[in-house]
Amino acid sequence: MSTADNNKDTDVCANCGKGEDGGRSLKACTACKLVKYCSRECQIAHRPQHKKACKKRAAELHEIKLFKQPPPEHGDCPICFQRMPSLFSGSTYVACCGKLICNGCFFAPVYDHQGNVIAEEKCPFCRTPTPSSEDELLKLIQKRIQEEDGDAMNDMGGYYKNGMFGFPQDNTKALELWHRAAELGHSGAYSNIGSAYNHGHGVEVDKKKAKQYWELAAMGGNVKARYNLGVMELQAYKDDRALKHYMIAVRGGAKNSLDAIKIMFKDGSATKDDYTTALRAYQEYLDEIKSDQRDKAAAAADRHKYY
Repeated sequence: MSTADNNKDTDVCANCGKGEDGGRSLKACTACKLVKYCSRECQIAHRPQHKKACKKRAAELHEIKLFKQPPPEHGDCPICFQRMPSLFSGSTYVACCGKLICNGCFFAPVYDHQGNVIAEEKCPFCRTPTPSSEDELLKLIQKRIQEEDGDAMNDMGGYYKNGMFGFPQDNTKALELWHRAAELGHSGAYSNIGSAYNHGHGVEVDKKKAKQYWELAAMGGNVKARYNLGVMELQAYKDDRALKHYMIAVRGGAKNSLDAIKIMFKDGSATKDDYTTALRAYQEYLDEIKSDQRDKAAAAADRHKYY
């Protein structure tokens, strides 16, 4: 006995029609969630008639997830509890405690319990003395990697990618570390893998895989990957999809996406309302991230700018 995909009774196996009686448990199809099965054998047997509906629904679910506004990639600063800037130069990763700290807090004076400024440089979060050499810093990062820290893995991947801190330039090693970080849910690592496939760094150029990894990064809140997806869609003459990506990225703080929407407005592929909405969204983002401490850090050095 086989039930059709449009069977409204979702509490029975889509293949054999049996329910959960007798201690039998049903598991939903992981791709589409439309039907349930009592066993792997039933799922395999039902696959030929379910395949088309499954692919269609899985694609629909993917689109819904892809174009849903994700939460900010880095959340709030653990010290000032203000939204973290999306711009890479707006924050600093500290390997002693594995925290990502906004530069406003990272470069602000550190005080003791009596309110006195601590002269010795210490981590503003855990108060561990700042590493005095590159070797000390790398030892801390290696320790964080052993503790399955995605940020540390992603950073180390960058060191190998660019041949920094005495490491050899090694795209294969960089990809290995980025994949490990991605498995831990690090959206920046997904973005880096996508870029590797897009440019052929350590792998053959594969635009399809680049898009897949950028989509995973974008759904995790990475605005760089989201912008790249917008560019891809624009190049494919899919203006509506490009605009959706750019708008989501603008809400996440991507100035380059705001500029892209401005260009689309000028050439007639986006409306005045679209551009106005984007301007307001970016201003709302700035209102959330701006602070006097962060302005002071940015004024001290261009490399600390956060928007």
